Amino acid sequence: MAERIINKFGTMKGWNSITANLMGRDVEGITELKYSDSMEKENVYGAGPYPVGRSRGNYEAEASITLFKEEVDGLKLAMPAGKRLQDIAPFDVVVEYETEGGTIYKDVVRNCEFKNDGIEVSQADGTIATEYELIVSHIDWNVI
Repeated sequence: MAERIINKFGTMKGWNSITANLMGRDVEGITELKYSDSMEKENVYGAGPYPVGRSRGNYEAEASITLFKEEVDGLKLAMPAGKRLQDIAPFDVVVEYETEGGTIYKDVVRNCEFKNDGIEVSQADGTIATEYELIVSHIDWNVI
């Protein structure tokens, strides 16, 4: 009888295995990171009830990052007076996932720009964290 392996993947990747590098430095004041991409695809029909092929449309990538107020304040202090987050030139976000064995998988979210700025805080909040939408050109998955 074959031995059943309970945890065949070893230690799973989680929040503690991620490093996000934003504008040349590892970001510590981050609580959430989202990024994804998609491509429009449709079945193409001809004679009969079944598709005869597929078409491809536009590619679209999206991303957002949630940062503590202190992290955002640091970004703003590095900018000239009167400038906004939305004025920052396009930058890449490099996301690395490290396995227990030391292997690093890397994704790069390309040509990011902040789309918004603001604060959302309520009574009894111990910290201030805000989600920022990013406009991105594309995502390079599993970069070596």
